[in-house]
Amino acid sequence: MKNNILKIAESAKQAALKLTSIPTNTKNKALLAIASAIKKNSKHILNENKKDLDAARKSNLNEVLIKRLMLDEYKINEIVEEVKSVAKLEDPVGKVLSQVELDKGLMLYQITCPIGVIGAIFESRPDAVPQISSLCLKSGNAVILKGGSEAKNSNKILVDTISKAAESNEIPKGAVQLIETREEVAEMLKLDSYINLVIPRGSNSLVRYVQEHTKIPVLGHSEGICHVYVDKNANLKKAIDICFDAKCQYPAVCNAMETILVHKDIAEKFLPLMIEKFKKAKVEIRGDEKTRKIIQGIKKATEKDWDTEYNDLILSIKIVSDLNEAIEHINKYGSKHTDAIVTENKKNAEAFMDLVDSASVMWNASTRFADGFRYGKGAEVGISTAKIPSRGPVGLEGLVIYKYKLVGKGHVVRDYVGKNAKKFKHKVIKKLF
Repeated sequence: MKNNILKIAESAKQAALKLTSIPTNTKNKALLAIASAIKKNSKHILNENKKDLDAARKSNLNEVLIKRLMLDEYKINEIVEEVKSVAKLEDPVGKVLSQVELDKGLMLYQITCPIGVIGAIFESRPDAVPQISSLCLKSGNAVILKGGSEAKNSNKILVDTISKAAESNEIPKGAVQLIETREEVAEMLKLDSYINLVIPRGSNSLVRYVQEHTKIPVLGHSEGICHVYVDKNANLKKAIDICFDAKCQYPAVCNAMETILVHKDIAEKFLPLMIEKFKKAKVEIRGDEKTRKIIQGIKKATEKDWDTEYNDLILSIKIVSDLNEAIEHINKYGSKHTDAIVTENKKNAEAFMDLVDSASVMWNASTRFADGFRYGKGAEVGISTAKIPSRGPVGLEGLVIYKYKLVGKGHVVRDYVGKNAKKFKHKVIKKLF
């Protein structure tokens, strides 16, 4: 197994070196071919996905994970459009970020370039395969994918489809590869001389495992504890629609709302209407004491609830005295993922968005918008809550770094040191090419 993983990593590294110089039009052509191949092969993909779904149901897999695992014609069409949208995006490689004239005839350029080899580890969602693969190829990176065992058939057919279409369109062999076991992951995490970045997408335990078992830099988020704060100046209809969408549109994802914070001045008007709608959608409500005085018969929210990512139709509610208490609660219990305010007060909205320490903050919009495709990134390789770049939904811009290129005409350092040293100009050239 060690030899097999090493072979995969070596192949990926060689592919990454070649990808660095592949022209934009070649990458785009390959991406369009991948989209076409997925569409053409959709029946086969859905058949393989059905095998995974049948096995998941027999093993009594959590319903939340089954929802993430499921593919259908609508999802296939969505995947195809995502891959096409990546092809339409501007190539992030080879951009001149800055150019400085150090001295006459001595120019320094800062230029974007691929990271190299990406290790992507994710759970349940086979649609992550084309999302991550397309972004890596467009940004000139090779990728080694590891999906959850519950999606093994879906992942395999998708990787086979993608890699064949890519290789038939001048993308080097080894650019998109799949590993399938936990043991292979453990070996891959040791290969810091081959793999440049690991991106885990999934549970808190998965991300922490990766972080604790590798020297390779890790980009990811451990959980998504997202909030909506309903301010005293909120429009009730907007608040109800936004909170319902944030919880119920797709509760099994990291940008779904887990806690509503309600200003005390609006609670008696808002909560009965909101909870009536939630109950019709079979949402289990847990509230603090103030909430339970307004709404009878709901469960008591504990300290643990404020710190829990449910990923299910469960919701905690807390009444707060003011904006500052809402912000303090979010910064204490939130995961720095996505948080929203509903208000007609611009000053309150701006204070919320400035002071809440999260990767995405929203005003009068659902937390479910925190997504690479919805942000116009084509797709996303994951969401980062780190306090370093990249942050939030990570698209192409998070998959490139930069290098410095210095172009001279026989310049040597000795001319710039000593008693008669020449002076540097350090002239910044604002017009970039």
